[in-house]
Parts: sequence; C-alpha cells; structure tokens
Amino acid sequence: MSVSANILIVDDHPAVREGLGLLLAKGQHTVCAEVSCRDELLTVLDSTSPNVALVDISLGQESGLDCIQDLLSRDISVLIYSMHGNASVVKRALGRGAHGFVTKCESSTVLLEAIQTVLGGEIYLSPRVAASLEAEGNQIETSVEPPQFSEREREVLILLAKGETNAEIAARFDVSVRTVETYYSRIQIKLGLNGMKVLRKYALREYCIV
Repeated sequence: MSVSANILIVDDHPAVREGLGLLLAKGQHTVCAEVSCRDELLTVLDSTSPNVALVDISLGQESGLDCIQDLLSRDISVLIYSMHGNASVVKRALGRGAHGFVTKCESSTVLLEAIQTVLGGEIYLSPRVAASLEAEGNQIETSVEPPQFSEREREVLILLAKGETNAEIAARFDVSVRTVETYYSRIQIKLGLNGMKVLRKYALREYCIV
C-alpha cells in the first residue's frame, strides 16, 4: 500500500522542480516547499512539515551534501536525486546520513519506489547507483569523513574547478589575489594534493560540477 508524503524539493533548476511537482502529484504526494539553495532551505524549514526531502547534489556553487544535516536534525528523510551517481559521491551522501540515492536518468517509477522505501525507514539505492558501487568494488562506509573546508575554501575550490582564475575569484569576493592564493594553498594541504589539475579533478568528482 502506497503512503502519501509531504515532500520538500531542493534543486536549483526551476524546470526540474516543476517536473517533479507534476510527477509527485500523480504519486499522491504533496510538494510542501521548493528551494534552490541552502539559505532558502533554512528559511522554510520552520514553516513546513515535510516527511521527505529530494535533494540535488549540485546547487550552483553549493553542494546539496551540506543540506543533509539540516534536514536530519528535523527528522526529515533525505533522498538524494542527482544526475550524478559515481560511487565516491554516493558514499559521501550516505556517510552524512542520506536515506537513499536516485539518479535523474532513471525512470519515474524508480523515484516513486525510492520515496516509499525511505518513508518505510529503509535505505534505497537505485539500480544505477547500486551498479556503480558494485562495479567499482566500493563498500558503503558511513564513518568516512570529507575534508573540513571553510565555506569560503569550498567556494574557491568549486570556482577553480569551473575554470575561474585567481584574479576573477578575487574580484568576485572583493579580496586580493594573494588571499585567493592562500585559500588555494590551504585546500591543497587539507586534501594532500598538489597542482590545479588534480584539484579540479577532485572538485569535479566530489561536487558534481557541470
């Protein structure tokens, strides 16, 4: 028997939110709020009562992973709904407490099944996600912790991965180029990586930058 849910959508693409709203209505679910970033999420959490949150990983310059704890602290089940399903990101999402992971390239039936599963208190991995983990021989380890970046360090890392220069980033944040270089050095130390190429590869993988 299907259970209806109040669902919060966290996605920075209006067309995706609109499409999800139509799909969820057909599944007898109600969309209680739609947000595009973490600030908007924090604004609506006290005025809504969702059972499940559908969260995209890539929220512009932000990561949906940073929204997971905000939702869990209010007893909201978190279902990641992303176009990316590589094993590293899946492990990080589950490690932070997400209840499931579905890729956007899968059918609507899979998404609706995932919602029912997490409503029942179980973990759900879509077929593509499960296959990705199996193919790479990865085991889900909830104890894995990502590097602890400051908010500005994470923003700089993402912008560097998108191809912005130190000067462009400095202008964006109204700081000196030297300050950006300092952030860059800190990021390398925390990751234990050297060079822009490997940093960009890391950011592209971990933050699903497109």
